[in-house]
Amino acid sequence: MNEPTTHPATNGADSRPVVFVVDDEPMLLELNTVILEPMGFRVRSFRDPDTAVRAFSLSSPRPVLIVTDYAMHTMNGLDLITACRRVAPSQKIIMVSGTVDETIFRTAAEKPNRFLAKPYQSKQLTDLVRAVLDE
Repeated sequence: MNEPTTHPATNGADSRPVVFVVDDEPMLLELNTVILEPMGFRVRSFRDPDTAVRAFSLSSPRPVLIVTDYAMHTMNGLDLITACRRVAPSQKIIMVSGTVDETIFRTAAEKPNRFLAKPYQSKQLTDLVRAVLDE
């Protein structure tokens, strides 16, 4: 999957709310797109968390949600959360991981709104997305 170019989170042609999905596994990016688009979201996928943070800082309006993996090659999910929350302190974020559990962020300054352990079922993700957006 190619890296997206940096551009605003919405444009005149597509007014659906935007969700950023950040994971270094292309198959999981595709899976999350297949799960989230039928919910009415426009999904922007990023394999590189640094690219995601740059796109986030330039996006206007901001995405309604970020779904990020924890373990990625160049930056972990907690670092991504911290970087995004410097720009938008109230940004809603779900962190997913198959390598750590919720104890990883217990003492972190910035925490995700929710955590989802991999592997997960599509209904678990859709239910969690709805819950976070309703908060």
